[in-house]
Amino acid sequence: CDILVKNESLNPGGSVKDRAALYLIKDAEEKGLLYPRGTVVEGTAGNTGIGLAHICNAKGYKCVIYMPNTQSQEKIDTLRTLGADVRPVPAAPFSDPMNYNHQAKRFAEELDNAVWTNQFDNTANRMAHFYSTGPEIWAQTGGKVDAFTCATGTGGTLAGVGMYLKQQSPDVKLVLADPPGSVLFNYFDKGVLERKGIGSITEGIGQGRVTQNLDGAAVDFAVYVPDEDSVVMAMRLLHEEGFCVGASSGLNVCAAMQVARRLGPGHTIVTLLCDNGLRYATRIFSRSWLETKGLLDVLPEEYRSKLNP
Repeated sequence: CDILVKNESLNPGGSVKDRAALYLIKDAEEKGLLYPRGTVVEGTAGNTGIGLAHICNAKGYKCVIYMPNTQSQEKIDTLRTLGADVRPVPAAPFSDPMNYNHQAKRFAEELDNAVWTNQFDNTANRMAHFYSTGPEIWAQTGGKVDAFTCATGTGGTLAGVGMYLKQQSPDVKLVLADPPGSVLFNYFDKGVLERKGIGSITEGIGQGRVTQNLDGAAVDFAVYVPDEDSVVMAMRLLHEEGFCVGASSGLNVCAAMQVARRLGPGHTIVTLLCDNGLRYATRIFSRSWLETKGLLDVLPEEYRSKLNP
């Protein structure tokens, strides 16, 4: 099989989330919800916020970002460098009123000329990928795609790309990749919203519910990827393929390998490299951090020897 990756770190804001960020703002403008010198508010694990901050700078909007305080310091620093008002809050489940998304929504409602872009349930997100990512994959592969797989946070990338590719060829398989602690593997595998595993070191992926962006997506099946595999693959991609990526991208490539084994020889599987691994330099590339997560010993010595302290 051929496994192809679309390197989304080459987008202006450095991640796949730039696409959703642009379409979320365009959607608000077209609906008359956002006017010049307005304020864009979002709850994000970081990358959507970075995309929004870039676009807000270009369009003259203020940008306010609520995010879980479990995210990497590199993302927080990047957002502040871009001029965003960053408000880290304690991590809380979606059912909790203090969840970062709910706090973002309430704050936007208190302001004039402000919009909560609602990346999880605003389907402008998945349409960004229907109109951009999906067509690019189809064109760049010459239409030779047998399967597309990636992890989901909002569900926008998987759903939007899947909508487009299946429109071109109903035979294309759409495969959801899921980390530990998420309910989506069991949802698509068994039809139950039940978590598999207890939590993940990955950021911005995995879910405890079916978002509006993911709802109705024609997912053919799901695969589960443990953190151990994601971290080892991220190191392999750096030291053997020359791609510096984070654990989420490592997970995507692991998922693509699982799909390749399932489909058998002669197929082409496409996935994404979500962003640049330097956003996680003090985490998955840190010996001490990996040790605290119980993940240091899963790495071959050739990779361990190259880690930061």
